[in-house]
Amino acid sequence: MVAAGRHGAGGGTPTRDDTGARGGVPATLVRLRDRAVAALRDRGRRVRAIGGLAVQAGLAAALSWLVAHELLAISQPVFAPISAVSTLAASVGQRLRRTIELIIGVTVGVLIGDLLLLVIGTGWWQLALIVVLAILVALFLVGSAAVVLQAGATAVLIATLSPSVRDLEIPRFVDALIGGAVALLVTAVLLPLNPLRVLNRAARPAMDLLAAQLDETASALREGDVDRARAALTALRRNTKEVNALIEATKGAREASTLSPVHWHHRHGPVGRYAQVAEPIDRAMRNSGTLIRRAVTLIEDGEPVPEPMPRAVADLAETVRVLKRQFAAGKEPTRAREQAVRAVGAAGEAYRTGVGFSGAVVVAQVRTTVSDLLVGTGLTQEAANSLVRRAFGDLRPPAPTRGR
Repeated sequence: MVAAGRHGAGGGTPTRDDTGARGGVPATLVRLRDRAVAALRDRGRRVRAIGGLAVQAGLAAALSWLVAHELLAISQPVFAPISAVSTLAASVGQRLRRTIELIIGVTVGVLIGDLLLLVIGTGWWQLALIVVLAILVALFLVGSAAVVLQAGATAVLIATLSPSVRDLEIPRFVDALIGGAVALLVTAVLLPLNPLRVLNRAARPAMDLLAAQLDETASALREGDVDRARAALTALRRNTKEVNALIEATKGAREASTLSPVHWHHRHGPVGRYAQVAEPIDRAMRNSGTLIRRAVTLIEDGEPVPEPMPRAVADLAETVRVLKRQFAAGKEPTRAREQAVRAVGAAGEAYRTGVGFSGAVVVAQVRTTVSDLLVGTGLTQEAANSLVRRAFGDLRPPAPTRGR
């Protein structure tokens, strides 16, 4: 067979375009290889992200067992390392709460189990009744799934093991206390998370997604490409995972900078500023969604697109990127504010040049999104709105143009 891509080939000789191959490799194999590489890269990132948690969990499990077994002479302190690992497995930012929930759940399970055993004895129906009541009491007191689980599990142990194992209740309670306390010790003192790193890792996907889709929208406006604008809108609507991760990370950063003496100095510095960005970024995402949806309508209706309009949207995307970089470096986001002002100024130029109905909405959403981002940089809402109004300029009515 003649090699693919050779000049003058004919009679059905395969070419790169005919086979979809890359460098002589069939297209299917290329796709499989690319997919495998992407999967490996994704798993590598996952291991790097969770690696610190694995080390924390191993250290906490070992220390909690040593404390319970060697210092307090609990013969089989199984629940101490389980409690430690369970506390660390909680979402970052929820570990102190998880420790308290463990202790409450164990306490409820012990009390309900002991009281009912004294009254109704042991057996299969007694076990069922004890578990049901322990769960109902836990739901009534707290309502947390973790408390309910611990109360039910502890009630099972008390109902089934207490008749054969003496004094099970106190070790069970002490184990829960030791495990949670050691987990907090590990996260706060021995192997504390870097709160700024936690925030950077969580904020990057959300802010990259927002910047990328705003860039796509700016290009769609320049080129009149409605399909490109629709694709940007669809991509931005799938932001739930990224925004939720950022919100969880802000809780984790606050927890780390509050519990860990090593990071106390971060509380009112870069972490304090960064931790306030989750809600404004969420609002910026939603307002950008409205912006892109109106950009789709604008292109479909054939409304005019003055040159400053796509520039304003592109400047808005750059604002998000600069904000991300300055937060990651732990710097005051002054350059991000300057970039935001440029985006609003371009939007004002577009408005005064003349826009249609949907174009006016796009301009308004640039203003609103910039206001959200400025609040994320640490400005008050009033200061952000005032800066946006000054940067936008004259609000005189635009010249009449065709549009809906």
